Amino acid sequence: MFFWPLMRAELDRELLWAGAVFFMPPVSSIEELQETMARLRGPGGCPWDIEQDHQSLAQCLVDECSELLETIDKLDMDHMREELGDVLLQVVFHAQLAKEKGHFDFEAVAAEINEKLIRRHPHVFGDVDLENSEQVLTQWDAIKATEKAGKPVSSSPFKDLPPALPALLFAYDVFKQIKKKAIPVGESVDMDAIEAMAAELDEEAAGHILFEIAAACRLKGIDPESAVRKFARRVMAESEELTEDTKEEKIV
Repeated sequence: MFFWPLMRAELDRELLWAGAVFFMPPVSSIEELQETMARLRGPGGCPWDIEQDHQSLAQCLVDECSELLETIDKLDMDHMREELGDVLLQVVFHAQLAKEKGHFDFEAVAAEINEKLIRRHPHVFGDVDLENSEQVLTQWDAIKATEKAGKPVSSSPFKDLPPALPALLFAYDVFKQIKKKAIPVGESVDMDAIEAMAAELDEEAAGHILFEIAAACRLKGIDPESAVRKFARRVMAESEELTEDTKEEKIV
């Protein structure tokens, strides 16, 4: 019996000839994407793709996520599909880099997040009864804490803050952690003024204020991203110091 090499695109066809029938199952799009990336990174591939590493691709991921967010804001479904693909490409690219170093592959990434989703949704995949989204989030945090038990963790009250966020989202999440965990704040934060502003604020007004601040920064030669990030880090430092002082007082 003879076998002929097949192109990948032929694998979803039934191959028929006298005396024999072979069936190869259809190839998924994600498998094809992984193979394309491996080819781009392999011998005779693309010089640019071959030169990349995790660090060099970091800004690409930020840029692609930003472009995706723009399509979400506009509910532009056609372009959203395209931008989701660009973000997926970054995931596949990083997984390919890790695979080449023997760390993990895309299958491991997909399997891990799938297992996490099942584990953190016992109200769907188990016998836990929950009534609302608030209970779901509380349970999620409890399961997450259990998973991290025994592992080295930072003592900072902001340890759950996602790293490498754009500056405005970074500041947003710093304040989110402050409210969620009742973290003490220093003199840099006027909670009464913030709450008074929030009472009068809507989306249009917020956009107006933020735009004018960005424009004024441009006229003054100030980098708004850097300014917001520095101030948010100052708030964090003050809160961390106050938290440590509170711990020491309790010990005494």
